[in-house]
Amino acid sequence: MKPKIYVTRKLEACVKEKLEMYCEVSMWGREDLPVPKEVLMKEVSQVEGLYCLLTETIDKEIISLAPNLKVISNMAVGYNNIDLEEAKKHSIIVTNTPDILTETTADLTFALLMATARRIVEAVDYIKTNQWLTWSPMQLTGRDIYGATLGIIGMGRIGSALARRAKGFKMNVVYHNRNRRPRHEKELGVHYLEWEELLKTSDYICVLVPYSEETKNLIAEKEFSLMKDTCILINTSRGGIVKEDALYHALTNQQIWAAGLDVFEQEPIDSTNRFVSLPNVVTLPHIGSASVETRLKMEEVAAKNLLRVLQDKPPLYRVV
Repeated sequence: MKPKIYVTRKLEACVKEKLEMYCEVSMWGREDLPVPKEVLMKEVSQVEGLYCLLTETIDKEIISLAPNLKVISNMAVGYNNIDLEEAKKHSIIVTNTPDILTETTADLTFALLMATARRIVEAVDYIKTNQWLTWSPMQLTGRDIYGATLGIIGMGRIGSALARRAKGFKMNVVYHNRNRRPRHEKELGVHYLEWEELLKTSDYICVLVPYSEETKNLIAEKEFSLMKDTCILINTSRGGIVKEDALYHALTNQQIWAAGLDVFEQEPIDSTNRFVSLPNVVTLPHIGSASVETRLKMEEVAAKNLLRVLQDKPPLYRVV
């Protein structure tokens, strides 16, 4: 008998077909909307495998309703949507999909940096709203990227990939990490700085650390007070790492020059969000890994992780 699994979002047909070769698959039929919690609570009762996204909160309540659950396969690098301690108590293996989205997320991070620095979105709206009536020397002027200092917080896979891109723009790349990375310093030509020194000297600061209790509100009032008033902050990691009240105050009181945000404390946001109306902020709907190739690969790897556990094999990527 095939093991039963539940998939919380509509998958590409080729991935679903692969799962159906080995499993009895039930799947939420929408690609554009997350599964309602009440539906998820009902569906997990009989399954051995759960294939989910960051949009699903897999907490103690959900896990308690799934006595047969052996594996939770998260189609994401992060896993703060899953109660890991509860999963461990029930001997449930949790997997994720790192590595795959490294280059794509680094692309998006640098694109957001450029768009924010050069006021690209504002310039597009300038034409759409018929404001381009003449030319003036300081019209829509932004900040230079070439030769500027980029401070990377978190020199992991994505941080390293971002550093390679920045070097192509002749940027001076500095970083802060929990553990110093001598190999990265040698291979990438980056320099380690202590926390406060990075905040004080960087023209651009990119946040690329995972979310945890340790990194919650990592950048708050004190950190913004140390930054240059010309600094641009980019966050493509997770909401909650940057304290939003402190960020809003910094942006509206000229403590920093601008911000590019792909993530927020509460997602999704809409047009009423306070950051959307600020002219010195570029907001994106959490699209760091959103390329066709990368998202399909993430689906495939999440499926492989799930299948391997159900076949008593080690998953490609295990969290707990």
